[in-house]
Amino acid sequence: MKNLGYLLMGLCMFISCKENNEKTAEQEKDDQKRPNIVFIISDDHAYQAISAYGGRLAEVAPTPNIDRIAEEGMLFERCLVTNSICGPSRAAILTGKYSHLNGFIDNTIGSKFNFDQQTFGELLQQAGYKTGVLGKLHLGDTPSKGFDYIDILPGQGSYYNPTFINEQGQYELEGYTTEIITEKAITWMDSVKSEEQPFMLFLGHKSPHRPWQPGPNELGMYEDVEIPEPETLFDDYSGGREVAGMNYMSISESMKMGPDLKITDRPQNGFTEEQQQMWDSIYGPINEKYNREKPTGDALTRFKYQRYMRDYLASVAGVDKGVGHVLDYLKKAGLDENTIVIYTSDQGFYLGEHGWFDKRWMYKESLRTPLLVKWPGKIRPGSVNTDLVSNIDFAETFLDIAQTDIPGDMQGKSLVPILEGETPEDWRNEHYYHYYEHPSEHDVRRHYGITTDRYKLIHFYYDLDKWELYDLKNDPNEMNNIYDDPDYADVQNKLHEDLEKLRVKYKDNDSLNQKFIEEYHEKVKDNPLIEYWKIEPEERAKMFQEYMKNKGE
Repeated sequence: MKNLGYLLMGLCMFISCKENNEKTAEQEKDDQKRPNIVFIISDDHAYQAISAYGGRLAEVAPTPNIDRIAEEGMLFERCLVTNSICGPSRAAILTGKYSHLNGFIDNTIGSKFNFDQQTFGELLQQAGYKTGVLGKLHLGDTPSKGFDYIDILPGQGSYYNPTFINEQGQYELEGYTTEIITEKAITWMDSVKSEEQPFMLFLGHKSPHRPWQPGPNELGMYEDVEIPEPETLFDDYSGGREVAGMNYMSISESMKMGPDLKITDRPQNGFTEEQQQMWDSIYGPINEKYNREKPTGDALTRFKYQRYMRDYLASVAGVDKGVGHVLDYLKKAGLDENTIVIYTSDQGFYLGEHGWFDKRWMYKESLRTPLLVKWPGKIRPGSVNTDLVSNIDFAETFLDIAQTDIPGDMQGKSLVPILEGETPEDWRNEHYYHYYEHPSEHDVRRHYGITTDRYKLIHFYYDLDKWELYDLKNDPNEMNNIYDDPDYADVQNKLHEDLEKLRVKYKDNDSLNQKFIEEYHEKVKDNPLIEYWKIEPEERAKMFQEYMKNKGE
């Protein structure tokens, strides 16, 4: 009996240990459960207009909901893009490859992304994720694979009463696009949420892209606010920076009074009567004041800056509210603890710096894009990262999160180790950039270059051959080109060597440059509308109607 007691006691202990081991294994399985991914990408949202980044706009135009992602996760101080323009940036994100390899180098009329190529969407599908793409994609075509749910804006889309494209075709909705996209995002996530299958949503906002039309709930919200000016608003492009003066993107000269600043008696295109009445109640008094005062010179530039920024920041406020609704939904639905939320933009943007709006340049404000990531249990809340990261890293990061293989032909690196607080020893110390869209309306020259922790070397080519070098520590606003300065000779030589190594690494070269230039000229021969800024408005309108007709056929 005594021996039987010991035997029973041992058996009980064995069963108890087995149960505990099984529970531990189950817990480990739960710990390894793959998270949902919500990737929110706005259009032309400058990091300067996110209050988590600080700066001159943080107090006058806060973004409390986007800031929540930084407070609960990680804010990246130096996320750089590979090509600072809308479609090419999205193409780099989808493929994890530079423009010259994914084939989408610019936004010229007729450019289309080849959806037959490998994207993170289909790789996530193969890994068991439900995938969706919603809102602005701006790649000249509708995805043919990679996404279970497709509901996108055609081209640039519109701010009010937008047209969408899904698998059944085009349809129209009444309302404000930012709000509609947010509602659609929540509806889709709610329809696919599952314990068994994670989801990935590519949520693309049109806002705050030009022409910066605030939503009905944000109209006029900054009309009584004086927006601080950047110190370089009246930049004269001295300091060996004559190429920077070759552009058509200045607030003083290029910003249009009617379409951009709403100083016009014409109604807004596509508005309902009620929307137009609400619009006129705000912009009518603004127009009257302008017509009374008629500012000129620097006063006119300052007036344009204030008008631009009030509309831009009000448009951003709509996006911020949308982000808040998404975060609130995830929490309410019990998804927030196992969902990664990423907020970024397709590139940076000029908010008056150097006297500009728009993007394209390799200079700081357009090269650098916001990146904020929330991943409960993985990221230490309130983290700030200063590593050189890139938009070609996003695809690899998604795949790493999904615990699936990363193809060897992708050119970025997964950010997962950095998100977990451990920067790999072999992480990049330099970043390569290449911009192609010239000739263009904004007249920014083709250029490529290298950025390091301390320096930036840029080569402008095609119709000129100019080099620029900046010491980012001593000259953070990039106002003094020190190329050929003897004090920086060693630095300059080293940067040239490193730049050529990067070009080899990323498979870029002068022969490709020439190929793309020749292809551009052939495209213009076939379709002169590509250089639409050269054509008189009436003729341009006729050509555009014919182009859209043929495109429809």
